Amino acid sequence: MTDPQDMTLDEIRAALAPLLARHAAFDGWRPQAVAMAAQEKGVDPDVAQLAFANGPVDMIDAWFAAIDAAMLDRLPAETLATMSIRRKITALIEARLALLAPDREALRRALAILALPTNAARAAKLAWRAADVMWRAAGDTATDLNHYSKRMTLSAVYASTLLVFVDDDSAGHADSRAFLARRIEGVMRFEKAKAKLTGAGGGDRLSLSRFIGRLRYPAV
Repeated sequence: MTDPQDMTLDEIRAALAPLLARHAAFDGWRPQAVAMAAQEKGVDPDVAQLAFANGPVDMIDAWFAAIDAAMLDRLPAETLATMSIRRKITALIEARLALLAPDREALRRALAILALPTNAARAAKLAWRAADVMWRAAGDTATDLNHYSKRMTLSAVYASTLLVFVDDDSAGHADSRAFLARRIEGVMRFEKAKAKLTGAGGGDRLSLSRFIGRLRYPAV
């Protein structure tokens, strides 16, 4: 393990990121949370503050990056390789929810910060990154317009699921998982019906881009 005194700012950011949320739940996404995480890791608190010089959004960005990495550890390529595309996307989102579950209050505060108009561009970037990580883990290699449409839509689906998740007090967050499953099942029913009408064949031949492209926020 690298001596904390020898770490670069990027290394400090990565080391502290998984710890920030537990402190942000009580202290908010503020310097106090950085100081507490730094104390745990034996990092100089003044140097730690430099690693998050742009404040709360830098802290949230680092935490979400840590969630990305933990999700990939939980669902390695060899595990995902045995799944259908539909199951891969579901499993990846559910893995993220499980990783976020211990820190839902920190997540609630993070979403409130990202919802501020001044943070709109950064919030969109973080949502895009999460969707891109999931699609790449699922094996997507699209380089055409589908590359962008898949990520835009999946980021919206993930965001809407998070809004359900932060207020979900059901056992094992079953309501959030059911919310996600309903969105996917509704899309698959639509695509299967359309395939019959157009003679496109069975469910296994359904277009993946059309499938994800139909995922949307639920009707209000």
